[in-house]
Amino acid sequence: MKSLLKLRILDKFILRQLLEVFILGVVVFTSIIFASDTFISLIKQISAYGMPVNIAFMIILLNLPAVIVMTIPMSVLFSTVMTVNKMCLQSEITVMKACGISIKRLSAPIFAFAIFMALFTFFINETIVPITTSQSKTLALYALVQRNIPEGKRNFSIKELKDGNYLKRLFYVEKCEDKQFSNVSILDLSEPNKVQILQAKTGTSVLEGWQFDNASVYTISKEGKTLNTSWIEKTIVDFGTDIQKQLDKKNDGSDLNFMQLLPYLGEKKSDLPPDVRPKYQICFWEKFSFPLITIVFVLIGIPLALTPPRVRHNRGFLFSIAIIFCYYIIRAFSVSLGYNGTISPFLAANIPVIIIGVTGFIMYKKKSEKI
Repeated sequence: MKSLLKLRILDKFILRQLLEVFILGVVVFTSIIFASDTFISLIKQISAYGMPVNIAFMIILLNLPAVIVMTIPMSVLFSTVMTVNKMCLQSEITVMKACGISIKRLSAPIFAFAIFMALFTFFINETIVPITTSQSKTLALYALVQRNIPEGKRNFSIKELKDGNYLKRLFYVEKCEDKQFSNVSILDLSEPNKVQILQAKTGTSVLEGWQFDNASVYTISKEGKTLNTSWIEKTIVDFGTDIQKQLDKKNDGSDLNFMQLLPYLGEKKSDLPPDVRPKYQICFWEKFSFPLITIVFVLIGIPLALTPPRVRHNRGFLFSIAIIFCYYIIRAFSVSLGYNGTISPFLAANIPVIIIGVTGFIMYKKKSEKI
């Protein structure tokens, strides 16, 4: 009875240490990913395309589940290496060995924690992430295509860029009230040999773009000569973008769960364009391989964290970063081979798990037998 009590106390102690570092890892890695990717991308869209701040904030919230799913395996690895390395430095593992507790027994609660987080990752990735990802794409494209105007704003301009740096169109709006804008002027530089100026008294934002009523259009050559003047009862500026085509183009299967992706491996395989088909298939297999990497990270993290007694500093953070870096390098290489058709989608999704898993198993077996 006393032995069982000691084992339970040991499990609680290790799990408490893991959970504290795990929460810290989720916060740190989520902040890094947002700061380096999502947030900067949204700032560019706000400044370049006039996306409203409230819509950008909603997109951030919708992207949060997908980012958290990415950070869970990293955080499990981080908490494992930091916790085991700390126990080594404080000679706690030495004391446990003297009490007859093996490395395998010490690793049991860590693997149990990793398995639970792998199942949790799979659940979130199948139920929440597909919905939020789809809504985020739709909301972002809808905001960019419609050019939603802040209600009640007066005398403002919006620029539309071409190839990131060159001015394509410049919009000036006198005022916007009740989702209607008035006295609009547009300078259109999309054509290389001519300039068009459109002026309209009223207009509104529709799904296809901006709709203008009773518009006057002036076409001017590059030399400043007026080529044509016309009056149009109703016209739509579509910004060169069709929202449904953009949704289809950006869809790589990330907004589908594995049951929805399954038909694209069989009867619906021919419905996909050749360049999109490998993305759907790799995405399907990564639904299983990505949660599994959480357990594989623990398998390689434990032996790396078991440092010799002469080492007196915590190397857990460096080990965690190195393993994560290697994983994403291998993943990027294997996925690119899968996209090109060099290897099968199954191998493309599972090569990182196989390589890191085999390496971790060998290292763990040697450590557990040696210590």
